[in-house]
Amino acid sequence: MSHPERIVPDETEPGIVAIHLKRYAFAEPWCRGKEVLDVACGVGYGTAHLAGTAARVVGGDLSEEAIAYAHGRYAAANVEFRVLDAAALPFPAGSFDAVCSFETIEHLPDREAYLREVARVLRPAGVFLVSTPRADSTTERPDNPFHRVEYSREDFERLLSRHFRTVELYGQRRLQTRRHRTMQRLDVAGLRRRVPFLRRASVLVGTPPTAEATLDDLVIEPGDLDRASELVAVCTGPSAA
Repeated sequence: MSHPERIVPDETEPGIVAIHLKRYAFAEPWCRGKEVLDVACGVGYGTAHLAGTAARVVGGDLSEEAIAYAHGRYAAANVEFRVLDAAALPFPAGSFDAVCSFETIEHLPDREAYLREVARVLRPAGVFLVSTPRADSTTERPDNPFHRVEYSREDFERLLSRHFRTVELYGQRRLQTRRHRTMQRLDVAGLRRRVPFLRRASVLVGTPPTAEATLDDLVIEPGDLDRASELVAVCTGPSAA
């Protein structure tokens, strides 16, 4: 199974883009008319999406190459892109109404420093929207070579709760027919992941292939988190510690 380090929409299958963009669409209600920071924005497609509803969005990433691409591809009047370190944010305390940071925390060596910084730059009534892949059990040896850790729902919630008074967990997953889920359960050898023809056979059971998924083929909702591929948290009440 391939693990892309960075999503570039112009060079990526639309279904893979939709999986990542879904989280930005989910974040819109908390960002509407607000000042927003998008931490680890990559090439900036999600920052640009938020700019459609936010008053102002700053997209930041450690990669100078990614930020240069973002400047060239997604520049807008209410968007700023900056090179920055997620564990040492270059902003005064209380600078933002919302911070979005999707598929970031699993890459970082110092997750506590990162969360302290996010809590610091949020205003008291601010909200932190964060996602990470869901693991059955927390592991520091995930299959993805770009990840340092992958969290279980319990450990992810516990980590966030050290920095925010309220943590609401949601699960992101692809909508599947009952027949498709049955086929997955029967495929104990994992043949569908290794044989392209069998992956395409998902159409026969009513579910489009991942590469062709749209935003409407994905949901982010509370409950049934054990079926989620990613955990999405809405955190409020940033700690001053």
